Amino acid sequence: MSQAPTHSRNIVAGPTKMTPSEAFVETLVANGVTEMFGIMGSAFMDAMDIFAPAGIRLIPVVHEQGAAHMADGYSRVSGRHGTVIGQNGPGISNCVTAIAAAYWAHSPVVIITPETGTGTIGLGGFQECNQLPMFQEFTKYQGHVTNASRMAEFTGRCFDRAMSEMGPTQLNIPRDFFYGEITCEIPKPSRLDRGAGGESSLNEAAELLAKAKFPVIISGGGVVMADAIEECKALAERLGAPVVNSYLHNDSFPASHPLWCGPLGYQGSKAAMKLMAQADVVLALGTRLGPFGTLPQHGMDYWPKDAKIIQVDADNKMLGLVKKISVGICGDAGAAAVALSQRLQDRTLDCDSTREARAEKIASEKAAWEKELDDWTHERDPYSLDVIAEAKEEKTYTGGEYLHPRQVLRELEKAMPEDVMVSTDIGNINSVANSYLRFEKPRSFFAAMSFGNCGYAFPTIIGAKVAAPHRPAVSYAGDGAWGMSLSETMTCVRENIPVTAVVFHNRQWGAEKKNQVDFYNRRFVAGELENPSFADIARAMGAEAITVDRIEDVGPAFKRAIDMQMNEGKTCILEIMCTRELGDPFRRDALSKPVRLLDKYKDYV
Repeated sequence: MSQAPTHSRNIVAGPTKMTPSEAFVETLVANGVTEMFGIMGSAFMDAMDIFAPAGIRLIPVVHEQGAAHMADGYSRVSGRHGTVIGQNGPGISNCVTAIAAAYWAHSPVVIITPETGTGTIGLGGFQECNQLPMFQEFTKYQGHVTNASRMAEFTGRCFDRAMSEMGPTQLNIPRDFFYGEITCEIPKPSRLDRGAGGESSLNEAAELLAKAKFPVIISGGGVVMADAIEECKALAERLGAPVVNSYLHNDSFPASHPLWCGPLGYQGSKAAMKLMAQADVVLALGTRLGPFGTLPQHGMDYWPKDAKIIQVDADNKMLGLVKKISVGICGDAGAAAVALSQRLQDRTLDCDSTREARAEKIASEKAAWEKELDDWTHERDPYSLDVIAEAKEEKTYTGGEYLHPRQVLRELEKAMPEDVMVSTDIGNINSVANSYLRFEKPRSFFAAMSFGNCGYAFPTIIGAKVAAPHRPAVSYAGDGAWGMSLSETMTCVRENIPVTAVVFHNRQWGAEKKNQVDFYNRRFVAGELENPSFADIARAMGAEAITVDRIEDVGPAFKRAIDMQMNEGKTCILEIMCTRELGDPFRRDALSKPVRLLDKYKDYV
C-alpha cells in the first residue's frame, strides 16, 4: 500500500480549479481542523478519502451521539471548533441530543450533515430525511450548500458563525455535491473582535459599583470563554468582593483565591448563597442568569430582592431576560471587567471602609461550609440499609460496605490531580458533586448545562482529552447515565485516548427516585437498576477497571487510575459501590403533591 502524502497545511491561494471535496477539505484546513469525530459513511467518502493527507484525523466512535459530545468537549477545552460528521439520515439524527447540549454550553461545534442527493430528494429514498428542521432549535446558523461551486463559501461561513454566534452551526451538503470540478477561492477565517460594551452603560455600572456597600460578583461561563479569569480577579480584588461561580461553571474563578466562595445553583455552596443574599449590587459577569441556576437551594431563597443587578453578556438578547437588571452591558466579559476596573482604579469606593469586615465574613462562611461538608454523612435511607442486609444475607454482595456518596465525593476531591479536567453527567450523585468540585484554571469543568441529558460526561471528556492530551481527564456518571455511554470505552481503547471514568454504582435512577420519595409516598416505579459489574464489562472491552467498596480505598484507587491514564496510556473505569442516599429533589420547582379524582387511584396520594 502506498504511503499517503503528508500535507503541509498551506492553504491554496486565489481562485483555483479543484473538486468540491477538495474545496471542503481545504476550508477545514484553513479553519485549523485537525481532529473530527464521527462514523464513516458513503455520503462523504470522497472527502473522507483525503482527510489524512490534509492532516485531519477522523476519530471513529461507537455512536454518533458520542461523537457530537466529543466535539463539544474538544471545543470547550481548546476554545476552537469541535467538528462532527456522520452518514446522512440516521447517522445525523443520532447527533441531535448532543448538539442541543452544545447549544446550551455555547460551544462552537460545527456539525457536518451530508444529505440525500439532489436527484432523489423527496422520493423517500434510502436514509432520506429532512436534516435542517431537526437542528433548527439547537444551532446558531444553518448553511445549506445549494450548488457545488459554493462548497467553500458555506463551509467557511459555518465555521465563522460558530465563533461569532457562540454556538453550534450546521453545514448541510447534498451528497452529490462532493463530486465534479469547480473553480473557487478558499475563504480566510473571519473572527469577531468583541469590545467592552457601550460607554454609557459602563459608566453607569461603575457608578453603582462605586456606591455599593456589599458588592458580589457572579463569574459565569462567559469569563471562561473569554479567557478572562485574571481580569475578573483584578476587578474582584479592587472591590474586595466575594466571587461566586454561576451554576455548573465551577472553573470560572480559582478555588484557592480568598475571594472565591463556590457555585450557586442546585447542590451549590451555602457560603456562596449566604453571601449573595447580603449583596446590594451584583455584577453578573458573563452569565445569562439561567432560571435553574438561581433557584432556592438548601432551604434558602438567597437571591437578593433589592439588589441592583449589572449584567454583562456578549449576547444582547440575554440581558434582562431572566432577572430584572439595573444595567445591561453587551460586551466581552474580559474587556468589560478591564473597563470597569479602569473606571474604579483611582476612586474612593464606599465598600473600601468595610473591606476587612467583608473578608472576615467571606472566610467565616467558607469555613462553616467546609466543616458542614466534612460532617455531612447524616443522610441514611432505610431502604439502602435493608438492601445491603438482604444482599449480604443472600450472599449476592460479599464486598465491603456500600459507601455514602458525599464521603466518596470528598475523598475524590482530596485526590484530584492538578490541572485536571472533569465532566459530570446528569443525576443524583453527580449533582451533589457540585459542592465538591473546585478548579484552579478555566476550561476544566464540563456539564450538560440546561439540556441536562444523560450519557453526556464520558464522551465529552474523551473529546476534551483529544484536545488536551497532557491534562488528566475524569468523568463522573451514575450507573443509569453510564449505561448510555459505556460503549465508548471501546473508542478509548481502540483509538488510544486514555481517560478515567468514575461510575457511582448505586443501582437506581436516583434524581427522579427522590421525587417518588418526597411526592409519591415511596412508590418506586421503574427506578431500580440491578446492573452487573461495570468493572467486568470494562475489562471485556479492553480497559482497566477497579471496584471500590471501602472508603479508605477511594483516594488510592482514584490516584492509581489517574496514574494509568497519564503514565501508562490506559483507560480505567473506577466503579464505586454507593448507598442509595438521595440529595434534595432535583425538580422541587416543577412538582407538587398528587391529586387523584378517580376512586380506584385515590389511595395513590
